[in-house]
Amino acid sequence: MLLSCTDVRKVFGDHVILDGLSLDVAEHEVIALIGASGSGKSTLLRCVNLLTDIDDGAILLDGTEITDPRADPDKVRQKIGLVFQSYNLFPHMTVLDNITLAPIRVHKRPAAEAKDQAMTWLERVGLAAKAGAYPDRLSGGQQQRVAIVRALVNNPRLLLLDEVTSALDPELVGEVLTMIRELKGEGMTMVLATHEMGFAKQVADRVAFLDAGRVLEQGPPEQVLGDPLEARTRQFLGRIIEAGRL
Repeated sequence: MLLSCTDVRKVFGDHVILDGLSLDVAEHEVIALIGASGSGKSTLLRCVNLLTDIDDGAILLDGTEITDPRADPDKVRQKIGLVFQSYNLFPHMTVLDNITLAPIRVHKRPAAEAKDQAMTWLERVGLAAKAGAYPDRLSGGQQQRVAIVRALVNNPRLLLLDEVTSALDPELVGEVLTMIRELKGEGMTMVLATHEMGFAKQVADRVAFLDAGRVLEQGPPEQVLGDPLEARTRQFLGRIIEAGRL
């Protein structure tokens, strides 16, 4: 397995966010995490990227426990890209500078090499002409594609996507989903938390429904989204259908 989460537990104060959650992700697999707000989706992604410490359990990447206190978070994050729903681009830096900041400053790569790779990615996603622009001159969809490129420049083994379309206007969602679909076609391993059920159905190899900090049900999209086994999953999807989102 590329990623293995075993009995992961995370508590904030009196709130149990992850309650013994276990999930495996194979190389080249795309997993969609679905569930109500507060079910643990975003927290799980932050734990995998070591932005949030776990209280119990273990997370392994390529068979190595990355939640071991002796693990170097910077080295781990070279292998794991994380994209947030709110872009998190630095407003005072150009697109190119945003993308190359971590490779140059954190990972000590030569500036010319980092810029060449950034430009290659920007060309691939149709944003090369925006390399010198500042984020406030880009649409939301363009900013989110830049954020995804920023996560890809280190050639990660795993890409984590946290509700990357939720902050976008509906007409801009498509360009981001197209980019993710293309990454899947190239074999990128991805775990994505999403409320876009139709997209999860199209792109995911497996859907995992989280409830109260656990994976309550998982399986192929057509099974979990079309004929769920658990009553709680059926209840959740019923509300999604009522809202016209599936």
